[in-house]
Amino acid sequence: MIVAFCIPVAPGRCRLIWAFPRNTGVWLHKITPRWFSHSNTNSVLDSDIVLLHVEERNFAAAGLDNWHKVCYVPTSSDGMVVAFRNWFRKFCKNQVGWATQQVNQLPPTPSKDMLLERYWSHVVQCSSCSAALQAMKVLEVTLQVISVAVVGFLAVAKETLLTSVVQRILVVSAAVLCFAASRWLANYIEKTFYFQDYAHAYK
Repeated sequence: MIVAFCIPVAPGRCRLIWAFPRNTGVWLHKITPRWFSHSNTNSVLDSDIVLLHVEERNFAAAGLDNWHKVCYVPTSSDGMVVAFRNWFRKFCKNQVGWATQQVNQLPPTPSKDMLLERYWSHVVQCSSCSAALQAMKVLEVTLQVISVAVVGFLAVAKETLLTSVVQRILVVSAAVLCFAASRWLANYIEKTFYFQDYAHAYK
């Protein structure tokens, strides 16, 4: 399960605190690298970030008194949402009492690159993710160097060291695999540690 707390800190900005409590597969969680768990968490939360951003602007456009025209809450499980909105209207007049004076309007809509950016918002602050990123970058460069070195060796060796066609094919295949692996790793690094686009099914 996921437990998430979205704490408003300013118009258009929330502090997001979450946890993934579990009572099954605990052993798997213990052997999974922390950076890998964080990357999966980021993927799950990307959709929530986009939806929260869209909902906030929909509320502003409709007027906070008309929130029910923006949200579809037909089931009994939506009762807490309805109760909170009624409480918020009755006791807060649909306004958040910010700790410091705020201009009561949403900031300009950020680009997707800014909204779903991962590096500055998480990776640089997380020792596990930053260490994994550095290790993967080193591996990416190493694979590229190996690929170039193998091609260089093939050019220099000609037919003196590699006497059979099979040997030459194996060496070329190794170079191609190293280069392909480095390209795949570069793409994985970008999506995991920097930015991964999110397209909502209902946009």
